[in-house]
This record gives sequence, C-alpha cells and structure tokens, in this order.
Amino acid sequence: MAGLIWTVALLASRVIGLVRESVLGATLGVSSAADVYAAAFRVPDLFGYVVSGGALSIIFVPMFAGHVQRGDEERAWRAFSVVTNFVVLLLLVGGGAVWLAMPSLASWMAPGFSPEDTAQLVRLSRIVLPAQLFHILGGLLSAVLMARDRHAVPALAPLVYTLCVIAGGLLSGSAEGFAWGVVVGGALGVFGLPLYACIRGGVRWQPVLSLTDPDFRHYIGQSLPVMLGFSIVSVDDAAWTWFGSELGEGSVAVLNYAKTLMKVPMGVFGVAMGMAAYPTIARLAADGKHSEAWGTLTSAARRALVLAFASQVALTVAGPELATLVLGTGRIPAARMEELGACLGAFSLALGAWTAQTLIARGFYARGEAWLPTWLGFGVLVVSLPLYGWLGGAFGPVGLAMASSAGMLLYVGVLGVLLQRKMAQPGAFGGFLLRIVPVTAAVIAAGLLARHGLGPMAGSRLDAAYRIAVLAGLCGPLWLIAAWWAGVGEVVEAGGALWSRLNRVRGGSRA
Repeated sequence: MAGLIWTVALLASRVIGLVRESVLGATLGVSSAADVYAAAFRVPDLFGYVVSGGALSIIFVPMFAGHVQRGDEERAWRAFSVVTNFVVLLLLVGGGAVWLAMPSLASWMAPGFSPEDTAQLVRLSRIVLPAQLFHILGGLLSAVLMARDRHAVPALAPLVYTLCVIAGGLLSGSAEGFAWGVVVGGALGVFGLPLYACIRGGVRWQPVLSLTDPDFRHYIGQSLPVMLGFSIVSVDDAAWTWFGSELGEGSVAVLNYAKTLMKVPMGVFGVAMGMAAYPTIARLAADGKHSEAWGTLTSAARRALVLAFASQVALTVAGPELATLVLGTGRIPAARMEELGACLGAFSLALGAWTAQTLIARGFYARGEAWLPTWLGFGVLVVSLPLYGWLGGAFGPVGLAMASSAGMLLYVGVLGVLLQRKMAQPGAFGGFLLRIVPVTAAVIAAGLLARHGLGPMAGSRLDAAYRIAVLAGLCGPLWLIAAWWAGVGEVVEAGGALWSRLNRVRGGSRA
C-alpha cells in the first residue's frame, strides 16, 4: 500500500512539476533571468544537504520506528526532540552565516555571470535560503509519520509545495515571484502539513538538547559521513551550473530544464520504490536476514530499472518534442529547443543509474554503513570534474550533461558491486543489464531514424504532440517486444500475467 501511495503521489507531483516547468518556460524562457533562478538553488541546497546529510528519513526512520516497535514511545519522542532541536539550532546559526556570505558564495558558484546577474543571484538565493528550514524540519516530521506507516501526508506535501511555486510565478511573472513561492510552499506544504498531522497524532516535541544522548550520537555518527562527503549525487547540479555559467546566456537554464524533465520518471519509479522498500530492507538487515534484504532490494531495483530504460527511449528519441510540449516555444528559440532535447537525451543515459542509486544506497544505510557510498561518491566527483570541463568546453551544455551521466554510471556501477560483495550475495544485475541495455540502444537507434524521417519540427505544441504519438506508437511496442524476446524477466512476467488475465476474462465471457 505504501508503494502505491508514493507512486500515485509522486506521479501527481511530477505532473504538477511539469506544469511548473511550463509556467517557468513561458515566463523566463532561456533568458539570463532563467539562468539566475536555476542557480539560486545551488548554495541553499548544498547548505541544506550539509545540515541534514540528506539522511533524515534514511537514518531517522529506523531509529524512531525501532523504539516504537519495542513499545518505548517516551524514548522515541526524546530521540525526535534531541535531533530536531539540534538541527534547528544548526539551521539558524549556519543559515545566518550563509546569508551573510552569499555575495562571495554566489560569485564562486556561477563565475561566468555578469555583475548584474550575480547581484540578482545573491538576492534570489537569500529569498530561497529560509525554505531549507521548512524542508528539513518537514523531513523530520514526515519521517515520524512514515515510521508509523502513515504515508499519505508526506506524499501529499510536495504537491502543495509545487502548487505554491506555480502560484508565485503566475502572480508575479518574475523569477523573484517563483522564489517567494518556494518559501511559501515550504512553509505550508513541506512543513505545515506534516506538522498538522503530527499534532493530531500526538507529537511530543520536547525542549531538550543533549549531545550525549545515545540516539543523538547514533544519528550524528550515521549522518556525519553523508554531511561531510560531497558526492557526485549531491554536487552534480552545482558542477554543471559552475561550468555552464561560462557557456553564455541560457546554458544553465537549458541544463536545468533538461535535468528536471529527466527527473520525472526517476522520481516516480526510483524514489517511490526506494521510499516503500527501505523500511522492509532496514528491518531485514537488522534481523540479520541479508539474503532476504538483498532479494527485496534487487527485486525493487530491477522493476524500477525496467521502467527507467523504457522511459530513456522516450526521453532520448523524442527529447525536443517533449520539451516543446512542456515548455512551449514562446520564449525558447527552435535551436535552443533542439539543444535542450539533446541535453535531455544525454542526461537520460544515466536515468537507470539515478533510479537504482536511490535503492542501492539505501542498502548500505540499512546496514548502518554510510561512509562507503559517500566517500565513493566524493572520489567519483573528483575524477569527474575534469570531464565536466573538457566535455563542456568541447560540446557545450550537451557535453556537461554527458559528463554528469558518465559520473553517475561509474558511481552506481561500483556501488552496486560493492554492496553485493558486502552482503555476500550472488549477482542480480549482470545478466539483466546484458539483456536490457542492447535492447534499449537498438530501439533508440531505430527511433532516431524514424524521427529523422518525420522531418524538422514545425515548432508548435500540436505538432510536438503528433510527433510524440507517432514515435511512441513505434518505439513503445518495439521495445516491449524486443525486451520480451531478449528474456528480460520482469517484462516476460508482466506479459505472462497480462495474458493469463485476458484468458480468464475470455473464459468468463464465454461462460
């Protein structure tokens, strides 16, 4: 049930997210204002990542849930209070320091921006910065709800947040309006809804702060490596923003639109399955049932990867058409739309890696091992930075998207092998990837040939929708048939289940 709730909610959130991107595209296009708005999130997001370690639900959920399952409600709420109060203190002190240092940080984050754009970047970053307080506290409150298997409110919160961002943009017609929408959405949706649900459920938030509390020390010990280790996962956006700011007006915006479109299937499949499977994986790992934990993780990952590879076909073959359908062409020239589509295809090379990462990393966290995935990600980032510079200089924004994908593919490939060895389990992805990767590559090649045969786009949303329908009608069935023929287990099983259900329906109708 949890998986269904998260899948539906995240799907709805991504659909509304596409509406947000459509409003952004119609309002800001690929102007310098769009570059500045995209870059305004980089410093606040990195600050939020340092404070929370990106580990609130991953580390806090098992700790809180363990106390609840043992019937020790008092200790569960003390753990919540100690961790939350420390995080609030850190946010207030650290946030003030970041606010003051923003002029220097903004210049470092986007060295290619003009002085006027840098000044606007400082202003927008300072507006967005307080939203981190709401996101992090809301994350802790949502973790409490998820630990009690109450998933509806945490899943609904992002919808309210995105609607507020859209409203801010529509009411103001400016980048600053979108930024204020981010703050209001964080306060009302990400923080307000979980707080209301927790109050109704009897939250016991106590005014206590203890650095020697065993639960606090456990939380810090597990999250500290994630906080301090800037990995390819957390710094990728900042890396291509840094290099992209040197490539001319609109480059950061093009990359941001493309990465956001790529995140739609990643969020629906990877995040939903990761959220739903993690409590089970953590419980099995804690009980020493490593074989069952590995089976749960790999089963969820393979199902997510099947959907990710199918999505990669669509995003690569019909990238410019999808971008045109979502963003429109009023503020985006045809040449930049083609570039955006190419960036989308380049980012999608690692769609499977981004999707699997959400599950594989949780396999380490469930075992209480946070250092290895974090420092591996940092090592991959260090190795990848020269690649960003080289490919960005040679191929522009498309090259930066290619560098991003190369780094993620390397990181997730090594991480998956290490987790398999840690859990002493047989490989579960080798044969699967040997089947599905060639199938996906062949169908993409066929789809690109078909797209070329359709001729150049007319540039309207109607024409884009027509071309998407044609390409989807060709590539979708072709990919399914090829995957079934190659023996991709999840596709074969789904096809068999569908065939059995059709036979039962036929049998019932004859009766």
